[in-house]
Amino acid sequence: MNDPTHFDLVTIGGGFAGLCAAVRGAEFGLLTAVLEAGTDESYLCSSRWAGGIFHVSYHDVKLNPDELLAAINRQTGGQTDQELAAAIATDAGRTVDWLARQGAVFTQASPIGWHRFTLAPPRASVAGQDWQGRGPDRLLGELQRRLEERQGRLLFGTRAESLRLEHGRVTGVRGHQNGKALELSTGAVVIADGGFPGNAELFRKYIGPRPDRVLMRHAGTAIGDGLKMAMDAGAAVVGLDRFYGHLLSRDALENRGLWPYPQIDAVATAAIVVDQRGCRILDEGLGGISITNDLAGLDDPLCGTVICDAPIWETAGKAAQIPPNPQLLAAGGTLHQADTIEALAEAADLPPQSLASTILEYNDAVRFNRLVTLLPERSIRSGAPRRIETPPFFAIPICASITNTFGGIAIDGHGRIKRPDGSAIAGLYAAGGTTGGLEGGGALGYVGGLIKACVFGLRVAEHVAG
Repeated sequence: MNDPTHFDLVTIGGGFAGLCAAVRGAEFGLLTAVLEAGTDESYLCSSRWAGGIFHVSYHDVKLNPDELLAAINRQTGGQTDQELAAAIATDAGRTVDWLARQGAVFTQASPIGWHRFTLAPPRASVAGQDWQGRGPDRLLGELQRRLEERQGRLLFGTRAESLRLEHGRVTGVRGHQNGKALELSTGAVVIADGGFPGNAELFRKYIGPRPDRVLMRHAGTAIGDGLKMAMDAGAAVVGLDRFYGHLLSRDALENRGLWPYPQIDAVATAAIVVDQRGCRILDEGLGGISITNDLAGLDDPLCGTVICDAPIWETAGKAAQIPPNPQLLAAGGTLHQADTIEALAEAADLPPQSLASTILEYNDAVRFNRLVTLLPERSIRSGAPRRIETPPFFAIPICASITNTFGGIAIDGHGRIKRPDGSAIAGLYAAGGTTGGLEGGGALGYVGGLIKACVFGLRVAEHVAG
């Protein structure tokens, strides 16, 4: 490499999106570099902490593209950019094949069909953090090695800060490496720094007023630098008010053994969520991601408590891969239990009469199929609601948690960053969690963070090389 400051392709961020783009570009003979703010090979990023399951809207990535596109549209209620959805549906299968050639090892993590392509070794089925030496951690190391073998560069301790534009085209990137100014010239820049879940200012601007009362269920390294750079360059953005996250025990704010697992989503979806008045405050039937978004947008995101009974706790409570029953108590989380609703309310510091009235109204609506009469209305998108009537009864204080943002930079099917008029900014691309348009929307549909990152990592590099 004659000029250490010139590259054909530079990616900002060393997660799966950035590394896939750099390695794929290097396969085509491009001189590639990855700018990573972390200072060593074990740098933190949300990719390293991922669960490791490659799926497309909870479907096997090897299904035919028509089936996968239909799954995406069902999950998102059709509120997705069809060009992006088609890219995922078309390339999901060949992407996991490419990853296998780079050293990824896949295993069937459970009997669930869409767990077929889980990075091995999978995390243990226990509460708390368990990422070191697991599949995502290992694959990042393999991709780093592949990049180095192909003469690519991984620049540690490097934070990109601005883009260089000439005549409407991006021609370089400026930043700092270990405190010293750095400027690189390049034919293409790929923003792949994971969005803005770790930026409290942007959270308040786009999502909700109290990020301090929402658990940050991520590595804390995605702070919106790429989003800001893209917007400064004239990029369009889409759907910044929605995010991917889950319901966790409120104790997870203080107890690291309770996050990123167990999730309380399945219990909340089968039962009800009440506030400190003992009243329902949202539509539980829309699912855990929707409940999490609704809570995060409140003035007090920590107002929620899940109320259920023994049958719900013994079924939905055990339904997840890392279930709250029994993991919640085992990890030290709060689980109030009582034989009457009034006693449960006292234990959970809720108004007994109000909670009893809420449950009575809810049970009647479920029994007589009058869900539309409830306020808020109760839907069945994530499954049928169940009556709360068999003791013992349970109360779980919950908190919303954010893993990554759904919205972000607007891109086309090749990952080219678009202006508000739909035209592409020459030389500027984005991939992974910093992009928007595929997920979210009114249905808050989830397509899959890992497949989104890797498919568009490949597509970006192939377009640059093409």
